[in-house]
Amino acid sequence: MNETAARRGPQWAMVIDLQKCIGCDTCTVSCKAENRTPPGVTYNVVLEMELGEYPNVGHVNVPRPCMQCDNPPCVAVCPVKATYKREDGIVVIDHDRCIGCRYCIAACPYGARYFDFGESYADEMQGADEVQAPEFGVDRGPRRPGKAPVGTVRKCTFCLHRLQRGEEPACVETCTGDARFFGDLSDPHSVVARLAASPRAFRLKEELGTHPRVIYLR
Repeated sequence: MNETAARRGPQWAMVIDLQKCIGCDTCTVSCKAENRTPPGVTYNVVLEMELGEYPNVGHVNVPRPCMQCDNPPCVAVCPVKATYKREDGIVVIDHDRCIGCRYCIAACPYGARYFDFGESYADEMQGADEVQAPEFGVDRGPRRPGKAPVGTVRKCTFCLHRLQRGEEPACVETCTGDARFFGDLSDPHSVVARLAASPRAFRLKEELGTHPRVIYLR
């Protein structure tokens, strides 16, 4: 690792091996449980794709968190600078600054952002609104209308609050097929750096120049 990279600190990235993903949706469930996301807000989804033509048809599962782009379109369009990229590479949203205009949702080419309309699981689960998971380290208390993140945009942050405790993102920790890898991309000896350099590696919609921090293996 060079001196400049050492000063900047870790550059977080995720690698997802599509050959190992079994489409179990454990990442989706664990993410919702960890981040206490309301109905209609799902930071981790698994897209299903069919490849080829009958009778030679294949199936692939493509998990899609926020790409944490190095050139994020969502940051460029935010009129109040509520969305910004941290030095460690994670794109976050300041819910106290966000005005809910949703320009960033329209700008995201990956469909990885959601608006919190204030919907709730209270009818299905007792006490659902009493505990609000911290958004990048800030405990916002019980959910209620007029209090962020209700009325603002939400997205995956690589479970930043877990990283601050020295833990992996919930989706990585719970992946049944061990398809997800997380670490410091600036460290050439890290697992993610070695996998990102593999000939199997690719990024979604590379032609857009967004430079995602989520890398896939074919």
